[in-house]
Amino acid sequence: MRRRARGAAPVAAGVLAAALLLAGCAQPVVPIERLGRKAAEGVRPHLRPLAAPPSRRPLPPVVDHVPTHDRVVFLTYDATGRDPRRTAAPRGLRVPVTRFTPGLRPLAGKPYAAQRAALCARRTRLLRPPRGSYDATTLRAAADCGTTAVVLWRATLTPTGLIYPRGPHHLRPGDIVRLLPETPTARLLDAIHGRNLTAARLEDYL
Repeated sequence: MRRRARGAAPVAAGVLAAALLLAGCAQPVVPIERLGRKAAEGVRPHLRPLAAPPSRRPLPPVVDHVPTHDRVVFLTYDATGRDPRRTAAPRGLRVPVTRFTPGLRPLAGKPYAAQRAALCARRTRLLRPPRGSYDATTLRAAADCGTTAVVLWRATLTPTGLIYPRGPHHLRPGDIVRLLPETPTARLLDAIHGRNLTAARLEDYL
């Protein structure tokens, strides 16, 4: 009886070791209810991101005034809408006028992908955002589309004359002026000449 007891101990130890080894190599079993919950939650850790992040190109500057020692100002015109009377630059101006086609809908507040699609469709080096409205996403999208400057204005020529939202209420060298339809261009030319200034091409300075 003693010999059988001594021989049974190594056998029992071997069986226990084999059981432990098999338990260590076995894969964990996920309960079926846990799998169902993960599927319901839409857990997909290996999916690719929806869109590539924007590039690290430098953001274009936003300008309403060009630093220059030349006694020049820059006239700009927004050609918007489908009415030919609103797309042509004011008549009677025999001076350089930079024409923009900014579009009709503001970009600010829209997702990066939407703003990039709108701006890259134009591929303009100088950008006039619709209604002058932009945000940080607009600048990132503009940079990725090759824009080198976002152009606003320091003065606006309205049917009643020049309006200055901020700064001195007179033209200075380097000012960017926005022309509206049906504006008194003769009065504008008088204001330019009265300050001993002349109109120049914005593209030559930006």
